[in-house]
Order: sequence, then structure tokens, then C-alpha cells
Amino acid sequence: QVQFVESGGGEVQAGGSLRLSCTASGSIVSINLMGWYRQAPGKQRERVATISTGGMTNYADSVKGRFTISRDNAKNTVYLQMISLKPEDTAVYYCNTVPYRHEYWGQGTQVTVSS
Repeated sequence: QVQFVESGGGEVQAGGSLRLSCTASGSIVSINLMGWYRQAPGKQRERVATISTGGMTNYADSVKGRFTISRDNAKNTVYLQMISLKPEDTAVYYCNTVPYRHEYWGQGTQVTVSS
């Protein structure tokens, strides 16, 4: 069973940048679609970005043009580069497969954007 460990979160001011990492305990080569998800206080978890093994990406409208997802299969790692951060990006960020599997949810990494 794969475990995902997210890191790289923190507190930044609006307009700032962060780079999140998600490292898997096993190989992700066979996982076609990987995604980043986030959950803000009092809201449902939402998917913000996906990437295929071939590098095709897809983004939620709310982050398009500001977030970039990438993956390094050799390092079993998926990244999320975030720029021009807004207070509404404040959430706990998680990675998982697409569609997600409940047993793969990790602890997530907190991103807080202050105005």
C-alpha cells in the first residue's frame, strides 16, 4: 500500500509563492493520474490539479495560471508550484491518486495566505 507524505506548506503573504512536495513510499510509475487536493476550513475537499504519467495536466479554474503540477517518477514525487497566492488558497493540501483512494490520504500540509 502506497503512503503519501506532503511537505512544503507554510505561511505567506498574498502574492507569495510556495512549492509543495508529495513523496510516495512506493513507485508511482504505474499510477496514471496523480492529483493535488485541498480542504479549506468548513469546506469540502476539492481537487485543484492533476497530472498523468505522460505529463498531461489539468487545473481547477480557481488556480489556473497560478499553480503548476509536475511529477518526477524516478523520485516518486509530485510537486505543486504555487505563485500569486491569495487568501482563499488557505487550506490543507493533500496529494492522492485520481480518483482518490481513502486509504491513501496523508496528513497534508497547511498553506496559510495572509492578506
